[in-house]
Amino acid sequence: MSDADVKADTNSAPQNGVANGSTKLQFDVPFFNIQTIFGNLVEQGATRAKADFEQMKTASEEITEGLCDACSTNAKRAADYGTKVIEISNTNTTSALEFLSQLADARSFADIVNLSSAHGRKTFEAASAQNRELWDLARKVATETAEPIKQSFNRVLRRPA
Repeated sequence: MSDADVKADTNSAPQNGVANGSTKLQFDVPFFNIQTIFGNLVEQGATRAKADFEQMKTASEEITEGLCDACSTNAKRAADYGTKVIEISNTNTTSALEFLSQLADARSFADIVNLSSAHGRKTFEAASAQNRELWDLARKVATETAEPIKQSFNRVLRRPA
């Protein structure tokens, strides 16, 4: 089967009113200039999309900057926290070695009991103070890490659309 063998029926009339194989048919469909109708809409949409992409790029850059600041702050404060843990460990080790030295010098069971109760009280008070210091440092790490993120999100979200 070839294209010459295929016939298509149309609802149109020939231009001269006579139907033969060489006449041109005239369809009753008005011609629309699609570019005139939709051209402005496409152009406006493209302009708006470009502006939206620029806003998203700016917002993404600001949020990325905030996250980098947060990571930097977190690293600094985590180092401070780690340093404090090492200092506390050193203090506790020194205290334990002093206690063992005092126990070695004890002359009676009563001395051992007194040294043990004094050391227990001293250790409890030191542990309470150390826990407060570590808690304060942990809170400082959390708040100072979250602040740059919070600020960047507030700038991005409060920007007029």
